[in-house]
Amino acid sequence: MKLGDKIRQLREQTQLTQGRLASASSVSQGYLSQLENGEVKNPSAAVLLRVAQAMHVDGDELFEAAGYPTVRTLRETYQNYEATVDPELLSYLSRLPRDRQRRLLAVLQGMENVLAPAGSENGGKDGSWTRDSGPGSRRSDRNLDYSRSRN
Repeated sequence: MKLGDKIRQLREQTQLTQGRLASASSVSQGYLSQLENGEVKNPSAAVLLRVAQAMHVDGDELFEAAGYPTVRTLRETYQNYEATVDPELLSYLSRLPRDRQRRLLAVLQGMENVLAPAGSENGGKDGSWTRDSGPGSRRSDRNLDYSRSRN
């Protein structure tokens, strides 16, 4: 169902006139009429939420009719996708404060940059190690020796 038709249907079910709904949702009656007639192509989420609240309905009904993603539509879309991140790791990370999560991410990205072979096509993002980039390799030993000589 199109957005305008949905608004009209819900407005009539709640026995509101356009004028009363417009007033209750802080939009002009002319704009509400344009919404119902499909003349507004991309109404703001704020307007849709005010209209939904004025009719005492879930805002998702209008968001979905307008083509905006909602938690419900996203859940339906992605329910069959499998997470590629270890659930224990996600659980651990979720318990950390946001600032520690960001610091940990920066550390991991730094390690990835050091351990990724120079000129590799994927930059080491597939988690693979090469002879020249793994722990104890000459390359990482050179990096370690270099960092020691600078201190």
